[in-house]
Amino acid sequence: MLRTRKILVVLSVVLALQLFVVPIGHAAPPSGNPSYHHVRWGETLFSIGRQYGVNPYDIARANNLWNPNRIYACQWLRIPKPGPVGRCHHVKSGETLFSIGRKYNVNPYAIARANNLWNPDCIYACQCLRIPWGPPYPGPCCDP
Repeated sequence: MLRTRKILVVLSVVLALQLFVVPIGHAAPPSGNPSYHHVRWGETLFSIGRQYGVNPYDIARANNLWNPNRIYACQWLRIPKPGPVGRCHHVKSGETLFSIGRKYNVNPYAIARANNLWNPDCIYACQCLRIPWGPPYPGPCCDP
């Protein structure tokens, strides 16, 4: 009985220390460096990526994050410089934003936002759409 109580006390102390101790890799960056972000409670890599115009998976790679869903408040993240923001897609007859989104693995509403489309059901053949967060388009991109 006494041994079990000691184990529980030790485990609770270890867990409490883990809550309050900041890992060494999360020290504050040098001041004046704009390529770092201090994570606030409730933020995700996707919300931070939108804020800086950077793909959230690029942020995860830049910080060696194994799981991009696990970031913590008070953590410092290095924000890489934005690369090519996407690619262009020429709409073919019969395509919808949903079929185009499925092709590039991008949310169709993100495509609508990237192209300032008020009605996602209103696209037409030969229209040029920017696809956010896709691989960069190798040739010249048309204006949407």
